[in-house]
Formats: sequence, C-alpha cells, structure tokens
Amino acid sequence: MKKQTENMTRVMNSGRSSQLNKVWKYRQLYVLLLPAILYVLIFNYQPMYGVIIAFKNFTPLAGIWGSKWVGLEHFERFVTSPSFVNILKNTLTLSVYSLAAGFPLPILLALALHYTHSTKFKKFVQTVTYAPHFLSTVIICSMIIMFLSPRSGIINSLLEALGFERIFFMSNPAAFKHIYVWSGVWQGCGWSSIIYMAALAGIDTSIHESAMIDGASKLQRIWHIDIPGILPTIITLLILNTGSIMNTGFEKIFLLQNSLNSSASEVISTFVYKRGILGGEFSFSTAVGLFNSIVNLILMCSVNFISKKVTEVGLW
Repeated sequence: MKKQTENMTRVMNSGRSSQLNKVWKYRQLYVLLLPAILYVLIFNYQPMYGVIIAFKNFTPLAGIWGSKWVGLEHFERFVTSPSFVNILKNTLTLSVYSLAAGFPLPILLALALHYTHSTKFKKFVQTVTYAPHFLSTVIICSMIIMFLSPRSGIINSLLEALGFERIFFMSNPAAFKHIYVWSGVWQGCGWSSIIYMAALAGIDTSIHESAMIDGASKLQRIWHIDIPGILPTIITLLILNTGSIMNTGFEKIFLLQNSLNSSASEVISTFVYKRGILGGEFSFSTAVGLFNSIVNLILMCSVNFISKKVTEVGLW
C-alpha cells in the first residue's frame, strides 16, 4: 500500500513538473494572452459582484453590503408589473424577428459570392455590403429618420410621386419592428457573411470536382457539399445568437423610440435604462437585467442540448 502511494505521488509530481515545463516553454504566448485574460477578469467577472444589489434595497450611502436584503422582492415587482407582458412581448418579437430575418441571409450571400466567377463584381458586392457595418448606430438612426421623414424623406417623396399619401412611419408602432429589423439586416448582412465565406473556402475542392464529373448541378453541390461543410459553423453561430436573443440593441431602439411608437419599442434594455439610470432604482433595474441574463442562459443551454442530440455539434 505504501509503495502504491509513493508511485501515485511520483506520477502526480511528474505530471505537475511537465505542466510547469510546458508553461515555461510557451511563456511568451502566455504573456501575449495575459492582457485578454485581465480584460475578461476586470470587465466581465469583477462587475458580477454588483449583481448582489438585485437582492437588496440598495442605497449609495449605505453601500452594497450595508444595504438591506429584500430577497426576490424586485423580481416579483417586475413580473407582476402592468408593463411586464408588453415589454417581454416586444423584446421577444424584435429578437426572434431579427434572428429569423438576419440569420439566413448572410449564409445565402456567402453562397452567392462563393459561386461568383467575376472577381471585380465580387469585390464590388463585398464592398457595398460590408460598408454599412462600419457606420455608427447614431448615423444609421439619423439616416432612417431622415429617409422616413413625412416632410422631406425620400421614401415619402417617392410615395407622393406615385400618387400615395405621405406616411409618418416613425409614429406607427406596427411599422417599428420592420424598420428596426430590416435596417439591422442591411447593416450587418455583409459583415456576417465573412465567416461563412471563410468556412466555404475550407471545403476540399476535390469533392466539388468529383461531383461535377458525376453531373451534379450547382444547387445539388450547394445542398450536398457546401451546406453540410459549413453546418458546424452555422450551428455554433445559431447557438450564440440564440443565447443573446433577449439582448436587443439598446442604442438603436432608444434612438428610434418616441412617445408615439413606445408601445412597440419599449424593451427590457430601455426599461432598465429609464428605471435604473434616469429613475435611480438601481436594485430594481439590476434585478430586471439579471432576469434577462438568466433567460438568455437557459435558452442557450437548451439550444446547445438540442443541437448535441440532433447534430452532435455544440459549444460544449
């Protein structure tokens, strides 16, 4: 028994020394990795300490630990509030609509560009579709408001020229979700297609050559070679996008929001801003934000579990 213990100790010590040797061997790489690790620790993990105030009646003078514990009171207050159903509906509607409209289009764009033979045309399309990504949210929202202006907007000028009446789009709650989603698709479609183009470039060309010899058409090659080849990338991005389905873009919604369309544009992020920053209800807004994060985590784990069962591809 004593001999076995000594052998186990010797094996463990040798394992530790080999690990230390590996760390020392690649020390320069670990030094390069250090800023990223510090960034994550400081800006992602350290702020988690503040989540405690979601369970307290936080006051700045008393501090986090000096404030009174209230348990789940703020969560109950949010769930039972009259605006809860509308806010949750708006958040899910905009998020699911954005995912349904914005997720497949970059894949289609990447496939179309992949089969484009003209290099000049391909570069032109890439430049045109990538450019909106580099515009700030403020500029995008300003463009939307100017184009849809009922007085001087180009869209209403075209409608008037065609014999229709001018429409105040930004005051219409029913039109808000379409404006928000499709402007987002226009802005991000080209940039999102880059990763799919990279995945397509990694597919072995000999498979395509064999399929062409067998008489396969482009659609057949896309369906039986390209899509299965980039399926792990598609599933991974789908899981990540589903995990942030409750995180609708605050800046864009807030800039496009007004008192006339607020019934369709009030989402969790804007609600947290108004109640937490403007209203000074720090504990309540933190509880709402934590509720949002928990729902995102549950959705991501569920989609990852289903993906592992169906396709054997997942994040973990």
